[in-house]
Amino acid sequence: MILAVFGASLLTAIIGVVLLIPRLHRARITGKDMNKPRRNKIPRGRAVYPEVAEMGGLAIVAGTGVGISVALAMMSFFHVLADADVVLLLAALAVILLTALIGIIDDLLGMRQSVKAFLPAIAALPLVAVRAGHAWLAIPFVGRFNFWIFYPLFLVPAGVMVAANAVNMLAGFNGMEVGMGLIAMGSLAVIAAMIHETTALIILLAGAGALLGVLFFNWYPAKIMVGDVGTLSIGALIATAVIVGNFETAGVIVIIPYAIDFLFKAAHGFPKSFGELRSDGKLHCPGRSAVGLGQFVMKITDGIREQTLTMVLMGTEVVFGGVAILLYVMK
Repeated sequence: MILAVFGASLLTAIIGVVLLIPRLHRARITGKDMNKPRRNKIPRGRAVYPEVAEMGGLAIVAGTGVGISVALAMMSFFHVLADADVVLLLAALAVILLTALIGIIDDLLGMRQSVKAFLPAIAALPLVAVRAGHAWLAIPFVGRFNFWIFYPLFLVPAGVMVAANAVNMLAGFNGMEVGMGLIAMGSLAVIAAMIHETTALIILLAGAGALLGVLFFNWYPAKIMVGDVGTLSIGALIATAVIVGNFETAGVIVIIPYAIDFLFKAAHGFPKSFGELRSDGKLHCPGRSAVGLGQFVMKITDGIREQTLTMVLMGTEVVFGGVAILLYVMK
């Protein structure tokens, strides 16, 4: 019956995107697809890029919310999923909705990067309030360590903040944010099922279903982009699930590609990291040095098509997801 969570989330996300695309265009909530051919040039050499519906992440949030609600309904009316925790599910839903609100405000009104970077820690307060997770953490090469009160008060908000911002930074290519998020959540869902963490499994299946529903419309050439409401919510979902399920090590492993991208960007002052589309139809690194993981792939391949770049990065996430699963299989 737990697969009903995935199905409900998938269906809701698909319906959500279909309804959102024309409405977002009418409301002029669109974004420039920077890695596509320029339609034309207007005076002073400024280019006009294709306009794509923005804020498709609303469908991800809606799908995830419906999926978790279906699980809660099954627990209440049919008395199944007895080992899932209602309080933690509601806290997780609150975190996702608060993170989505941050993304909505940024997509519509904009906010300073420093403010946006910190706010996901505030969104994590429902997890802090219910004291989600265990204070004992297994640290590689060190052993188990008790973080006591510092775990819920500091590590939980920090985890949500870091994951949300990391996913938000590694973005800008059709299908990449959604595809990598789907692989990360799928890998973590396998681990949650292996260690019988039903609460985390529900969260991850709800998130994965929503991402799969959006992926078809976000794939090259994208009909909708997820916006900050999508990227921030994906990161918050990953962090929330591993905190609730007490398998933070796996969360750290699947977030490594995002961390690598963060280091690239931090070393160059967090610039934009789009590609330069040339006459060969491939994206090339526009500068002498790569300022993001995507540009690094462009540089070492001497040019790559956008859809191929997305699959390379998704393949990278498959590797780290597989490492995380293998780690728990060997325990």
